[in-house]
Amino acid sequence: MLMEPYRIKVVEPITLTDRPEREKFMAAAGYNPFNLRAEQVMIDLLTDSGTGALSAAQQAAGMGGDETYAGSPSFYRFRAEVEDLTSYPHIFPVHQGRAAERILFGTLLRPGQISLSNTHFDTTRANVELLGCEARDIPCEEAGDIRSDHPFKGNIDLAQLEAFLRWGNVGQVIMTVTNNGGGGQPVSIDNIRRAGEICRAHGIPFFLDAARFAENAWLVSQNEPEFAGLSPRTVAREMFALADGCVASLKKDGIVHMGGVIALRDAGLAARCEQALIAGEGFSTYGGLSGRDLDMLAQGLREGTDAAYLRGRAAATAHLAGLLTDAGVPVVRPPGVHAVYIDAGAVLPHLPAELFPAHSFATELYLEGGVRAVEIGSLMCGSVDEHGVLTKAAPRELVRLALPRRVYTQSHLEYVAETAASVMKRVDELPGYRLVDSPKVLRHFKCRLEPVERSFRSGGLVGQADREPLAGFVDVHRDGFADAVDGSAPREGKPYSPVS
Repeated sequence: MLMEPYRIKVVEPITLTDRPEREKFMAAAGYNPFNLRAEQVMIDLLTDSGTGALSAAQQAAGMGGDETYAGSPSFYRFRAEVEDLTSYPHIFPVHQGRAAERILFGTLLRPGQISLSNTHFDTTRANVELLGCEARDIPCEEAGDIRSDHPFKGNIDLAQLEAFLRWGNVGQVIMTVTNNGGGGQPVSIDNIRRAGEICRAHGIPFFLDAARFAENAWLVSQNEPEFAGLSPRTVAREMFALADGCVASLKKDGIVHMGGVIALRDAGLAARCEQALIAGEGFSTYGGLSGRDLDMLAQGLREGTDAAYLRGRAAATAHLAGLLTDAGVPVVRPPGVHAVYIDAGAVLPHLPAELFPAHSFATELYLEGGVRAVEIGSLMCGSVDEHGVLTKAAPRELVRLALPRRVYTQSHLEYVAETAASVMKRVDELPGYRLVDSPKVLRHFKCRLEPVERSFRSGGLVGQADREPLAGFVDVHRDGFADAVDGSAPREGKPYSPVS
């Protein structure tokens, strides 16, 4: 039986809209859900980052926050909580995870080096690439089968890790727990332990991207025999003990609206990071956060590792995944904790990767029922040329339904599933999309698109806005070649790779 392990004390209204209104809103937003206003969204599953509901205890802790610039007691309460979890002696608050990435990577990496991961997520990859480095993903083989119920499809491929470290020029290895870009799949403690041993043997620093460390710990306690029956906090401590440090957005498992952390073992690296922190974020005892943020974080880290809370959250995610499966919507298995991932590529086979099928499905979820989700497919993870034309497809076309913590009830999740079921009835009618304005970095946040439909009479692609042929669109094939739609000679494309 699913029952939320909390009761609701404060509520806010949802603005109810109809489809004609949402069509106007989405067109004005350039068909990018990130550009929608919050009041235009009925159920917001865009992200679980900073969108959770604060507890009464967190609100009370915030009232005790001390706003002293340097040496605030709020910082020391925060540090004690992080140190108890991680055992790392050098702890610096930052305003969110991407700030932690920017500081650590900028201190550690040099142009031309490689960062290895089970999967870098969007800002992690961007912060690596902005330094002139390469972000290379080496997920385990099991990650390729999104229908299997293998419990640890978030693992890194240890054989590839060993091979890359022998080859050289690797600056760091960062393990994302849970593996957000890989469908929210957990990483086993055994895999973390063995990856750490390989890194130490080659003298390469090994870090955790620990944004969802508590959810990973919960799944470990449920699926890894060595840790069966242990508390999530105990498992988390074991996980952190195996790495050289971590960066984390604490807007997820810290259940706060703003906050992150860098925590390290090495004193020399910590000193260099502290200098960059002071220059760009704030003094090292506040790191861009208020005292009340730090106190709410300390309390949130306790609540976020509570077994009853994590059990209820996992049950809610499994419930949504089950409802979607019953409605014929294919999802990544097993469902994980923080999100359910829809396999949009499987339900939109008429849309090739260059027409962004996952984005099409996510857009239709909003148009149909006001549900905002995010595409994790070729729009976010693929490569495009200077004209916005896809040259390298993503490994898979997913739509992530990220569940904010302690925000939506069972009836909200049922509404989401009903909306997705309605979309499934019309998937053959859904258009593709093309980029009309695209930033060079992290394009999915601010790009603008327009609908595209295939004109089967002409054999070309037609923009719905102007009905003109779309020059330059290509069909990207898995054999690494791209055929021009306009009938010109094929040109070589970038090879498709399931691990990059």
